[in-house]
Amino acid sequence: MDQPTFNRRAALATAAVAGATTLGIPRVFGQPFLPTKRNSSPFRFCLNTSTIREQKLPLDEQVDLAIECGYDGIEPWMRDVYQYEKQGGNVEQLAKRASDADLRIESAIGFANWIVDDAEKRKAGLETARKDMEILARLGGRRIAAPPVGATRQAGLDLHAAAARYHDLLDVGKEMGVVPQLELWGFSKNLSRLGELAFVAAEADHPDACVLPDVYHIYKGGSGFNGLRMFNGRQVHAFHINDYPADPPRDTISDADRVYPGDGVAPLTDILRTLRDIGFRGALSLELFNRTYWKQDAKLVATTGLSKMKTAVSKALANE
Repeated sequence: MDQPTFNRRAALATAAVAGATTLGIPRVFGQPFLPTKRNSSPFRFCLNTSTIREQKLPLDEQVDLAIECGYDGIEPWMRDVYQYEKQGGNVEQLAKRASDADLRIESAIGFANWIVDDAEKRKAGLETARKDMEILARLGGRRIAAPPVGATRQAGLDLHAAAARYHDLLDVGKEMGVVPQLELWGFSKNLSRLGELAFVAAEADHPDACVLPDVYHIYKGGSGFNGLRMFNGRQVHAFHINDYPADPPRDTISDADRVYPGDGVAPLTDILRTLRDIGFRGALSLELFNRTYWKQDAKLVATTGLSKMKTAVSKALANE
């Protein structure tokens, strides 16, 4: 009888879920819902590297910065991952460095055209997603953002079709051992509201379907934050946290106007309590695009952001 063909991608997926029932601890792709050594919060604290994008640190320095500042995880952008390897970096060694420091590669930010109507572009988009997931898995990441790239300008995307396409993307993710998280984009003509996000995730009819909401994008898209109560927190593995000012108004506010948690008018206390109540035990990932912060020292920005996240969580959950 022939030996079964060894599939490295399948091995990655198998390794990711190995031991999922050990001690009865619930896991999401091998990662238990437990506080870390440096964090007693019900949530983990993660650095999305958009927050320090214009300081232009290479990927290994981004990882070292997150470790030094005391983050539980990091959410890099795929372009930085590719650039690191292109310039001779070893992603497997970097994965070990992060793991040895108890730093998770919580997620990553990619821009594959998986949702578009054009069949050829969609096919190419799935191949892009596959390549993103392959290198991300070698880095130790198990999740990637799946925003509606390519479907942001023209309204009226068929949400049933979007759900089927998300199912296809999730199948690619299952093969690669990486979960694509359906991401909300408030400025988009499609998938800009929580109801649309919920519909596509539910109708995808896939066991790995999950969503990636964002404080700013929920506001920008016009949804209310009470809509978060409609989600199962176990299907939200990461949540982009930030804040926004009262001015500019919703119709003209942009990514660049995001501020540190607690420095704006978002109802963060209510949001964080809702996340706790729906069973979210994942990563709060600090995602900012503030040009003022980009001009500052990266360590100062990362340290300030972590402090303000922790203060917001403590304020929300104190005496609860």
